[in-house]
Amino acid sequence: MRQANGRAITVNGRSIHVEESGHGTDVVLFESGQGLGRVSWDPVLPLLADRARLVAYDRAGFGRSARTDAPLDLDDLAADLVALAEAVAPDRFVLVAHSMGGLVARLAYQRLAPRLRGILMVDTTPETAPAFDAIAQIARRVDRTLAIAQPLVRSRLVARLLSGTARRVFPTDTYETMLAEDFVPAGLAQTRREFRAVAAAVPRLRAEPPAPPGCPTVLLSADRPRRGGERTHPALQEHQRRWTETLPDGRYETVDAGHFIQGERPDVVAARIRELLDRS
Repeated sequence: MRQANGRAITVNGRSIHVEESGHGTDVVLFESGQGLGRVSWDPVLPLLADRARLVAYDRAGFGRSARTDAPLDLDDLAADLVALAEAVAPDRFVLVAHSMGGLVARLAYQRLAPRLRGILMVDTTPETAPAFDAIAQIARRVDRTLAIAQPLVRSRLVARLLSGTARRVFPTDTYETMLAEDFVPAGLAQTRREFRAVAAAVPRLRAEPPAPPGCPTVLLSADRPRRGGERTHPALQEHQRRWTETLPDGRYETVDAGHFIQGERPDVVAARIRELLDRS
């Protein structure tokens, strides 16, 4: 497995595992998608090591962060992001968020706004998208499936079968770390909690959308749909595009990749981060 030095930082009473790499006066903070942690950014980090100090972390309950049985909601996760930013990025920084991490970033935005140089959203789904229309029913179905899988992932064979997409996309050493840290019973338990948190938050986000980012914001949209999502993918991309059009300084860009753009096209992700750093 990969080897990297990290440290534990206590935020809001929770022990969070953080890894820092790269060098420079600029800072980039990475927020992961649902069910994954800091290692999902492994393909991107070496491409930026000469440009900035790079901070990736595991949310509470994932990876090397302390396990928790607490039913954290999206506001709790956003509060952790804010507290972590205060600890590791005392000056202005660029925030990068993948998938569900984009919702966390948006909820944290108002408290982070004075120090944000830019935001890069990596295939984040706006709450207005049709994919969230039946989120309560989807969450119950997903929860039942993960509840069955949770004890079974003690078997490496089962864990590999359930994590096939990650195995195909990420480098071997990164994938092996995911397998050991995230595709385990405790990791799936936390994924279930986060999925329920998203389902609970979407109606509120639709009724009271978070303040739109005022800093330069780029949304990278995966051009290849997830398996089973071929029919709804065009509508998803349309809502991503519309969301960026509501921003004072937003940009929408499609990428020839699947949902894990950072794994398939780390060059594009790194290039857009450099642009955000150079712009401000």
